Amino acid sequence: MTSRSWLSTAPLLLVTTSCSHPMHAMHHGEGMHHRFDDPASWSARFDDPGRDAWQRPDEVIAALALKPDARVADLGAATGYFSVRLARALPAGKVFGVDLEPTMVAYLNERAKKESLANVVGVEGSATSPNLPEAVDLILVVDTYHHLGDRPAYFSRAAEKLSPGGRVAIIDFRPGDPMGPPDALKLPPEQVKAELVEAGYRPVGEHVFLPNQYFLVFARP
Repeated sequence: MTSRSWLSTAPLLLVTTSCSHPMHAMHHGEGMHHRFDDPASWSARFDDPGRDAWQRPDEVIAALALKPDARVADLGAATGYFSVRLARALPAGKVFGVDLEPTMVAYLNERAKKESLANVVGVEGSATSPNLPEAVDLILVVDTYHHLGDRPAYFSRAAEKLSPGGRVAIIDFRPGDPMGPPDALKLPPEQVKAELVEAGYRPVGEHVFLPNQYFLVFARP
């Protein structure tokens, strides 16, 4: 998510000019004074073509094996790095780009209009819900999960907006890897699995091709 805390208990991340990658700047906690009032300038970081080398978005989307008419929620969409790629991959589907920051939601909606992506809809989420207007087949959470507060409770509620057979895919930075936030803020994949199981999900897949992140997939309760 962006400049507001996804939950009030989320850890704080300081934004500095020495950030090694855009995710340092993308998510930080409540009480920080930095705002995202100029999303276009932040797009230079969030949508930097150099990110593709380690984020491997096309491979991620292929691994999700989505149907052409799938409905997807991109949780923590920011300027739409994954949202627009998903929309192009799902011409008969729909992508909800969820973010807490209204300016980012407005930016994503304008970007979708400029890029003729009628199947992208920006959604303003809240601290306790993605506020999805309809059920989705997948909730994709990239580099955002570790900023959530009461994660089992959040994803237990989010299950109400998953269609039968719906999934949650979580991609986040590995502890010990030099990329990403400080190690103290990273969650090991074993903890993510335990929390999703607590929320009522079951693990159904794990991909290992990302160089700096784990990629876990869970099925709806």
